[in-house]
Amino acid sequence: MSSTALEWFKSSYSSEEGGACVEVARRPTTIRIRDSKTPYTPHLTVSPTAWTAFLELSRD
Repeated sequence: MSSTALEWFKSSYSSEEGGACVEVARRPTTIRIRDSKTPYTPHLTVSPTAWTAFLELSRD
């Protein structure tokens, strides 16, 4: 694997049964988010600050 390859991981809220899963890949300056059912389609890229704010709001 090259040093530029993204390492994707599933959300801790995703089950092993498939279905609606979110995968995330972290970089120092960006967070990449994709749908595990369609990994080769475009993904969303946000800043770590925006991702943290999203996670904090989603916990409420």
